[in-house]
Amino acid sequence: MTLKNTIIISALAISISMFGQTKKQNMLYKNPNTPIEKRVNDLLKRMTLEEKAGQLNQLNAGTETGPLAAHDQKVPNIADIKAGKVGSYLNLEGVALTMKYQKVAYEESRLGIPLLFAKDVIHGYKTIFPIPLAEACSWDLKIIEQAARVAALEASASGLHWTFAPMCDISTDPRWGRVMEGAGEDPYLGGLIGAARVRGFQGNLVDGKHIMACVKHFAAYGAVEAGKEYAHVDVSRFALWNKYLPPYKAAIEAGAATIMNSFNVFEGVPATANIYLNHTVLKQKFKFKGFAISDWDTYTEMINHGYSADKKEALEKVLNGGGMMEMNSSLTINLLPQLVKEGKVPIKVVDDAVKRILYYKFKLGLFDNPYRYCDFEKEKKDVFNTQNREIARKAAASSMLLLKNEKELLPLKTKTKVAMIGYYAKSKEDMFDFWIAKGDYRQAVSMLEGLSTKFPNLSYSDGYLADASTTDSLIQAALEAAKNADVLLVNIGLSGKKAGEDRSLASIKIADGQQQLLKALRKTGKPIVALISSGRPQVLTQITDLTDAILQCWIPGTETGNAVADVLTGVFNPSAKTVMSFPYDEGQIPVYYNYFNTGRPTTPNGSGDWFSRYRDIPNAPLFPFGYGLSYTSFEYSNLKIDKSEFSISENVNVSVSVKNTGKYDGEEIVQLYIRDIAASYIRPVKELKAFEKIALKVGEEKLIKFTLSANDFSFYDMDGNTLLEPGNFEIYVGGNSVEVSKLNLKLLK
Repeated sequence: MTLKNTIIISALAISISMFGQTKKQNMLYKNPNTPIEKRVNDLLKRMTLEEKAGQLNQLNAGTETGPLAAHDQKVPNIADIKAGKVGSYLNLEGVALTMKYQKVAYEESRLGIPLLFAKDVIHGYKTIFPIPLAEACSWDLKIIEQAARVAALEASASGLHWTFAPMCDISTDPRWGRVMEGAGEDPYLGGLIGAARVRGFQGNLVDGKHIMACVKHFAAYGAVEAGKEYAHVDVSRFALWNKYLPPYKAAIEAGAATIMNSFNVFEGVPATANIYLNHTVLKQKFKFKGFAISDWDTYTEMINHGYSADKKEALEKVLNGGGMMEMNSSLTINLLPQLVKEGKVPIKVVDDAVKRILYYKFKLGLFDNPYRYCDFEKEKKDVFNTQNREIARKAAASSMLLLKNEKELLPLKTKTKVAMIGYYAKSKEDMFDFWIAKGDYRQAVSMLEGLSTKFPNLSYSDGYLADASTTDSLIQAALEAAKNADVLLVNIGLSGKKAGEDRSLASIKIADGQQQLLKALRKTGKPIVALISSGRPQVLTQITDLTDAILQCWIPGTETGNAVADVLTGVFNPSAKTVMSFPYDEGQIPVYYNYFNTGRPTTPNGSGDWFSRYRDIPNAPLFPFGYGLSYTSFEYSNLKIDKSEFSISENVNVSVSVKNTGKYDGEEIVQLYIRDIAASYIRPVKELKAFEKIALKVGEEKLIKFTLSANDFSFYDMDGNTLLEPGNFEIYVGGNSVEVSKLNLKLLK
């Protein structure tokens, strides 16, 4: 070999080596050993504007969770996936389907960018847990987190990456159908529960057994006027920061990957395009690093709001206002390239949104193994198994509220002769709500089935029809069923079909037909236990005197019947407490414990004139926030504080003794509230700041200690700045927001 040939061969080898290194560098986003941020940046450089628009496009491809439009794809368009025009699908689940379409995206599109599959997994996927409002009544963050973890396990085993939960909307209006998705009226408790659900759904997002959480609806959607779905919202920034934002903030700090823009407007601008909410609050104040998605068709709905003249203007305002991924309306894929080319939407705005989405596709491991959520064996093993159902059964029992128990009627002995009366008790279809993902009511345990296993001598009668109306013949049949019974179990309330989105109600009283039934049964002189099924607090004033015991069962999910039976027979001693005040009447709504005092507050005994009150009903709710009975009783004593004055750098320790003085082992939720007596902005009459759920055996006494920092006495100004002001405070401790003992405290300068 000549020297010339050697030089040529060596040069060729170097050239080939350099070409290989260059090629490897150019494929940086496919290298699993490279940090995610570098992989995202490398991939972004390779994408066309149309492919970027595709990542911001989510389409519906399954069940209806909003008004369908002409562009809805019941079956995904493979050509669109190949062309990179779709970044995510909603309502497409099951390993067989997700694997089929993921294969197209990963193996047949130009850049191989995987799809995200999402679904509303609100309170369970196949194993259905109690509605979130009911779960919140447990005040048990471990159970709540565990329920979300099971839901994520089943959803991830079925090919899903993402759920649109938790809902962190604070609401004080039980007419709103979506209160069933939230955690009630208190921002502190709502924040703890939202964070617990995020942890349960997401874990660390790298084990293939968790899914992305989505904090919704951002922001203040729970304040819809008159409790009417999709209605107007008008709140001050002071209310926004102190009442509505804290739960979203807590859930985001827990690591939520995504947020969902709400349907409502804030300060005259739709939330989807609201610069204050999406930039100032979310990105600047909350330091949110995840990505946002619109709610169903909210881009086009800006035209109905009167904020945009047409679809093109709507998209322009959304993207410049902080919107990112679009659910269902397809404006982005059709109009974004044109808006960028016209200079109406900066490319850096698009790139920021796309980078955030790509980050989580890498975080989920989809670029390295797009089929890690596509395992047929896992889908068979992890979904709707015995273990998941046992967890759901405990969660359901933990959520049930004992509101009345005259003469210690409950718990019942299994030898008791009972009559079960109520159409909903046997109707499995009516015991499930709107948000049941892939739950099948036919696989659930009805109230009648569950109680029949505990009470072998049980008799049954419908008592009323599916619409809650009744007839003379139905009442007569119920009286006949009651003849040989010692105790009457009467299941009343609302069908689960009336809980959830687009299910607002003007009247939340117990139906006339059910009241007629109770009145007829009352004449028998036999004790009556009302078992109330509903997805919201109802007005129960008319039935309290017609019953001896009231158990608010909510919509408990797959294990309804077994959980109700556990509670009624004392296998599980109820310990739940209300998280929404139960109104005395509809005219009170909104009614909540943490209200602001008026200049003419109610007198202690309610007497006299010229103060803020109703002339025909009490000011107080029927059942206040934090209220709930047990089969046992608890005695509070020795409330103490370790100092009467403290400075900003110090902590305050509050202690109280709690003793089980009843006949059963039980759990109690010890609650601590504060009141700021005078501040630069008025403060609520009470604010929940701490609680502890404790278990006590009969006769057992425990000393409960709470440590409060100066931060617990702070609040927000109009711009979200924290204010901590010296002055006088009151500390309240007790078993609910009303029955409390008080201490005085002073914060020094």
